Amino acid sequence: MAFSDAESVATCAGAVVRADRVVDGLAYGRCAVGGDDATDTVRDLIERIDRPDVSALLLAGVAPAWFNFLDPELLFEETGLPTLSLSFEASPGLEPAIREQFDGDAREWRLDAYRSLPPRRSLTVNDEQVFVRAIGVDAPVEDGAESGDSPVPPLAPNCEAARIVRGFTPEGGRPEPLRVARLAARAGRELGDRLTTERRR
Repeated sequence: MAFSDAESVATCAGAVVRADRVVDGLAYGRCAVGGDDATDTVRDLIERIDRPDVSALLLAGVAPAWFNFLDPELLFEETGLPTLSLSFEASPGLEPAIREQFDGDAREWRLDAYRSLPPRRSLTVNDEQVFVRAIGVDAPVEDGAESGDSPVPPLAPNCEAARIVRGFTPEGGRPEPLRVARLAARAGRELGDRLTTERRR
């Protein structure tokens, strides 16, 4: 699942990618930029895709559509699928940005959502570093890493979470389901923008 933001609405795309990396399905949804409905959008897409053969759920990030936080634990509980959220840039975390951008209840629920996430772990994939939060799947820290200097401990290289990510990443650092979903979300958002512009003429 990946998102692409417009001014007030984000397009979400879900891509079904088989183990042989063949794209086998796409579905689209929308959520509010700055809202709280991203998890509901993903749940709806999973229901509409309706593929019992899907073996894992990969999410592009945890706070798409301007801090519209996803709930990976809820998605795992409802689907039974190992749920992995991936990001692709090092960061000090989202708490400072949440505090800067929001106040009141809007700040508090986002802080609660952020603090409830599984821990972030680093993983090297094809010489690129990605960051993984995993639930419902074996994702231990590499032996000896907890005492190291890195602010984001590395995943054990042969754990199940690492195998899932690497198994769907033939090149670069972005797993194929997320690469395809990202392209689809951008294309869907651009089409929506064009149709909206044409209707206003």
